[in-house]
Amino acid sequence: MIHHRPSSSRGFTELSWLKSHHTFSFGQYFDQSEMGFGPIRVINEDWIEPNSGFKTHPHNNMEIITYIVEGKLQHKDSLGNGSIIMPGDAQRMSAGRGIEHSEFNPSMTEPVHLLQIWIGPDILDLDPSYEQKKLTRLKECNHITLLASPNGENGSVKVHQQIKLYALTFDEATILPVQPHTCYWIQTIKGQYLLNDIPFMAGDGARIMEEDSFELKPNEPSHILLFQFDQSLGS
Repeated sequence: MIHHRPSSSRGFTELSWLKSHHTFSFGQYFDQSEMGFGPIRVINEDWIEPNSGFKTHPHNNMEIITYIVEGKLQHKDSLGNGSIIMPGDAQRMSAGRGIEHSEFNPSMTEPVHLLQIWIGPDILDLDPSYEQKKLTRLKECNHITLLASPNGENGSVKVHQQIKLYALTFDEATILPVQPHTCYWIQTIKGQYLLNDIPFMAGDGARIMEEDSFELKPNEPSHILLFQFDQSLGS
């Protein structure tokens, strides 16, 4: 089963410095039927204007992954971490029992385009922590890259949940393996393609369950994120 969620059905927040599309209920956007998918709580696609950003604010008991599409984002947190996140990076912040951080576009001229993902952890009230890695193959076309995993395998960042997150840019037909009793979420960042003959475009997402396989057929170069978790974590 593929449950297609078109980009136009997402929630939307617009401020003078921010445009944000919400796949699941977030902030002022509330949809009882879109509260998350398994352990995935938030998928926000943001555009932050130059010299702007989120002031220092708190989080707790959430695994937060930031994925930069274009531009740069400056991160600072109450653990003393300070970094610039760029395309090609995998970044994870485990809020645990509590952390404060800020996110700011340091450019004076260019917006930053990113996806921020919140995942519920499998253990509450952990010590907060931060991790950022450069993934050298992330920009390669037709190569699927593991961004985040429970064990930090293949150079990915470690998340405290039984979930994996992949990124893929592709310009040729691709068949992705499907594991039994497994749920998937696909989030389209750029491009147009067919997923098992269903048309997808930028911003579209989908729940995928109980499919024997799925094939991606691009009409143009396309860029996606793919989440994978056991169906025992809910759907």
